[in-house]
Amino acid sequence: MGLPKIDRTLAIYLAKRIVLLVVAYFIAITIVFLLPRIIPGNPLATKMQQIISMYIYRPEMVGQVYRELINIFQFDKPWYIQYINFLSRAFRGDLGISTEMYPRKVTDVIAMSLPWTLALVVPATMAAWFTGNIIGAYAGYKRGGLFEKFVVGYSFIVSRIPYFWLAILLLFAFAFRLRWFPTGGIHSPYVTPSLSAEFIIDYLWHYALPFLSIYIVDVAGWMGSMRILVSSELASDYLLYAETIGVKDRTLFRYAYRNSLLPQVTGLALQLGFSIVGVFIVEVVFNYPGMGYMLSRAIGGLDYPLIQGIFLITVATIFLANFLVDFVYVLIDPRVRIGGRG
Repeated sequence: MGLPKIDRTLAIYLAKRIVLLVVAYFIAITIVFLLPRIIPGNPLATKMQQIISMYIYRPEMVGQVYRELINIFQFDKPWYIQYINFLSRAFRGDLGISTEMYPRKVTDVIAMSLPWTLALVVPATMAAWFTGNIIGAYAGYKRGGLFEKFVVGYSFIVSRIPYFWLAILLLFAFAFRLRWFPTGGIHSPYVTPSLSAEFIIDYLWHYALPFLSIYIVDVAGWMGSMRILVSSELASDYLLYAETIGVKDRTLFRYAYRNSLLPQVTGLALQLGFSIVGVFIVEVVFNYPGMGYMLSRAIGGLDYPLIQGIFLITVATIFLANFLVDFVYVLIDPRVRIGGRG
């Protein structure tokens, strides 16, 4: 017996999406490999400065150490040999060794910085999603009022502001001018990282401005989209009928909110993926030790392995978010998979 028609159609649709994602990811990692090598400069220049200072009284060792590093990183090989080695290692989960932080592995650097990025992006995005949907739904339900006009203006203007631009404004206003918050970092020099109340309070003090840089922009986007969805839902026949028979406002709002929430749920996965990329420059602005901060260091030092590793993880995150959105849509709306049969 074959698969049921719907299940077979679903499997075919998802198989096509997976093939497309694999091809796109292969193209992406190829671009990631080539782009850093277009930047002029010596990827071992920073490391060689450190080596020269270490062996200042033994200059004969400098050349030997340099040749060993060239052999380790294989920069003397043709680019296509480096590319093949890069692919073979990447598919085994080996992203190489960082030239900037030698002898640390790229995976160790990413494992150290990724939690900080997630600790910034996930709470800010989720908080913006919850509050933005509630405020936008209320504005869409109370159509024509002053509150809706405020939400429309706020979402239209603020949602178009880049994270890093707002980060610079917040840093200038609240750190440099008013001095209410620190200018960067994740904790004060005199505070030791621990689970103590002192460290948590100090961390949240440093965390506030980076968090707001993402939250303020994201909440505007969710408010605007939810307002439109609820306004459209209120024009549905079932809600118009419910209103004519005297259903309470609270019940009408609850139905309109629930039925408008589905596109926002599927959009959340995409937003989480793209927010990780958008927050990179915010981390640089605030010297926040996440993936973006490490990427800026890697680019400054032409650290090919670290640049490649960070982009590989980032691209994989975005592609995974896209696939999850496709998967949710195809389960919810059969028209997507039926249309995807070709």
